[in-house]
Amino acid sequence: MKKAVFLTAAVLVPAVVFGQRATRQTEARPDSSRDTTMRGRADTTVETTISRGSRPPAPAREVHVVTHHSATIGGKRIDYDATVGTIILRDSTDEPTAEIYYTAYTERGVADRSRRPLMFAYNGGPGSSSVWVHMGLLGPRRVDIPDTVHAAPPPYHLVDNQYSMLDKADLVFIDPVGTGYSKAVGKAKGKNFWGVDQDANALGEFVSRYLSESGRWNSPRYLMGESYGTTRSAALSAVLQNRYNIDLNGVILLSSVLDFQTITFDAGNDEPYIMYLPSYAAVAWYHNALPNRPADLRPFLKEVEHFATTDYAQALMAGDNLSSTDRARIIAKLQQYTGLNSAYIDKANLRVNAGQFEKELLREHGQTVGRLDARFVGETGDLLAENAEYDPQSADISSAYVSLFNQYMHEELNYGRDKLYAISGRVNPWDWTHGDRRGWPGHTNVAVDLANTLSANPKLHVMLNSGLFDLATPYFAAEWTMDHLGVPKQVRSQITEAEYMSGHMIYVHVPSLVQFKANVSAFIDRTSGL
Repeated sequence: MKKAVFLTAAVLVPAVVFGQRATRQTEARPDSSRDTTMRGRADTTVETTISRGSRPPAPAREVHVVTHHSATIGGKRIDYDATVGTIILRDSTDEPTAEIYYTAYTERGVADRSRRPLMFAYNGGPGSSSVWVHMGLLGPRRVDIPDTVHAAPPPYHLVDNQYSMLDKADLVFIDPVGTGYSKAVGKAKGKNFWGVDQDANALGEFVSRYLSESGRWNSPRYLMGESYGTTRSAALSAVLQNRYNIDLNGVILLSSVLDFQTITFDAGNDEPYIMYLPSYAAVAWYHNALPNRPADLRPFLKEVEHFATTDYAQALMAGDNLSSTDRARIIAKLQQYTGLNSAYIDKANLRVNAGQFEKELLREHGQTVGRLDARFVGETGDLLAENAEYDPQSADISSAYVSLFNQYMHEELNYGRDKLYAISGRVNPWDWTHGDRRGWPGHTNVAVDLANTLSANPKLHVMLNSGLFDLATPYFAAEWTMDHLGVPKQVRSQITEAEYMSGHMIYVHVPSLVQFKANVSAFIDRTSGL
């Protein structure tokens, strides 16, 4: 049976749902006494509309709750509508199969929507809602917490996000089935949507339906996904291209994994050890754990990358035929680049997986480094454990995000007081079968989907964004995958790459958030045709 791999956000918090009850979710509640950190926006008028009134009653009813707001982003005032709504997916007999909830931000007063780009955004997991990119990265409001330390207990602080992408594009945050408020309905079950292909097909229908219902068929179109969301984006791009004839302007990948062979530490698969080595070096450099720490990180990483793909790769390929002399030489280099003890590397047979590295690097200090962002450290309970008991970054930030999202949704967007929101949903078992790949021993690989989409749409642009201290989706694996798509050089030149001095969720590090905003803004300007 194929090993399940869950990447981000779905593992940030336990698989439970959050929310609270109230009387009428659509009731406007202006409250001047509310804490200023959760203040109402400029115009909190609530409009409720029911789409397609001729449809059967609930659960096949589409509901849209609209509130009016304004924000200043990049020195520009933007008046916008926030819509929390549903789109009902249907089967070939027009029977409802799923309620897909979304939150959309749309600039108000735009006469020609074809002049306004549209970005569909989501997280990964699989099993994560869109909370993280919504409230940390792209949306008009942002969770404000300190970097690399545990956030203080509540009250937490929600601030206007001056780095939001709303000045460049309208935003649609999607929660796949089993996350957020989204669920299977009718005779359908959650398992009908929990798989690589099933998920991509559902979101393909959602995108097509949203374009119709919002009148946005001629807007420049972008996909933006984080972690497994990048896997989703590659598969979804092919579904949109092949099934719906929908060309995209751009695909924005954050903390990417398209080929799971590059990150899955299975017996006999040496590839991840090569791909992770530069990340180990970056983390050891950050924590000053190297025997001779170089002053400049990036030239150092180039040296490590070269070693990883040459001498180290050859040593791993040699297997038991590796000579004792070469083995000693490789161990010495690995100690130099990772900061790990030579005896430990020897016992690991030159192959230290990510979990082992997280525990071992700072073990003598009684600490473990984070998986999602190895800049974060936490105290370890078991000094002999091979893998970390928890992820320090997840522990440090999750409560603030969960608390503020629910408060924001209830108080500012006037939705969900009578519902439960699944921050991290239960989507097990996840079907990793993709196309004609029938699972184990093969690894899920959607890089071919992206390559095929680039071939069919040679005007498509792709942007790869990676954190150097990410031990969930290492930056070198993502870049290596881009270099092995097998597309023509001209098409390959349309793939741009950016690295950040942060981890998986780059936006917890404000300088990286600022850099991301500038990079994506330039990307949209270059690719929107406007």
